[in-house]
Amino acid sequence: MRRLAPAVLLLLLLPACSGTEAPADGAGSDPESPVTSSTPAEDRPSTSGTDEASESGATPSESPHPVSLPALMEKEHDGGGLRLGPEVYRTATQVQHQVTYRSGDLTISGRLAVPAGRGPFPAIVLAHGYIDPAVYVNGQGMTREREWLAAQGYVVLHVDYRNHAGSEDDPESELDLRLGYTEDVINAVHALRKWDGPVDDERIAVGGRSMGGGVVYNVLTVAPGLVDAGVVWAPVSSDTVDNFNRWIRPDPGRSDLASRILRRYGEPARNRGFWRNASPRTFFDRVTEPVLIHHGTSDDTCPIAWSHETDRAMRDAGVDVTLEVYEGEEHAFGPQFFRSMELTRRFLEQHLRG
Repeated sequence: MRRLAPAVLLLLLLPACSGTEAPADGAGSDPESPVTSSTPAEDRPSTSGTDEASESGATPSESPHPVSLPALMEKEHDGGGLRLGPEVYRTATQVQHQVTYRSGDLTISGRLAVPAGRGPFPAIVLAHGYIDPAVYVNGQGMTREREWLAAQGYVVLHVDYRNHAGSEDDPESELDLRLGYTEDVINAVHALRKWDGPVDDERIAVGGRSMGGGVVYNVLTVAPGLVDAGVVWAPVSSDTVDNFNRWIRPDPGRSDLASRILRRYGEPARNRGFWRNASPRTFFDRVTEPVLIHHGTSDDTCPIAWSHETDRAMRDAGVDVTLEVYEGEEHAFGPQFFRSMELTRRFLEQHLRG
């Protein structure tokens, strides 16, 4: 596999489409909210990163905004301490455990599936779609993918993310556009490599569904060389503004959060530099790994147009990307789920050769 790039990036991911186990966030758009000058200083738009990022993805400011992908690129990630908890599932093909690991100052929970046999096995880290943290339980959101991949001989680490299940809380996660989820997935890869288990650390991929697909885009742009390949199912947009306008801005239950985000970071039209630096599409020229995108034509949660735009942007940036289109398939991938998994298996076998 390619070795890690010296810098690692930060990402932004707003509430996004849910997986099959939770209802999707609301859709729609609202007029731009005004930025008021009477707000507290901590909620006023930052002047850092107000200039647009260059076409190459570089940011002209001396130091990146702390809530940005460039800031995450500069951060050193040192995930480790993977510990097995109770066994929760066993079949002839695999055993699954609750686990915890370290992500920065936080302990993150997850679910680990280990194939039957001695190994070492290739591995994949999974990033689940949006499920309300208040109802989320350990390992929820990609149970089908986790079991199927483990049955094919992959060690699978499903990340719960901060503020989910047994993970520790990050009180700023929502206001920080959930960029911490990206950090948790990057650190999960490091934790797998440091774990004294049957993992072939030269063959690791990352995969994500819906909101988790956006997390995968962030990981690939923040940490080129970290993994060998990326796979996404029914992903959100690679432009963070699309996601904000679809789920945060129009949701009455998130009106306070939307107002605080806009006061702190500014409207996308007025502070283009900040929003570009929070969008993985800006930095696709950093991606060094092949990417497989699965998307259905009848997806009314995450429009397939988003994946067509991501596919074009990746190709323009020189990324080895494949977009698989599923006629009539909806967001949750029902009738063609196994087709998508078989194509995923072939893709991973091709690119995780060691």
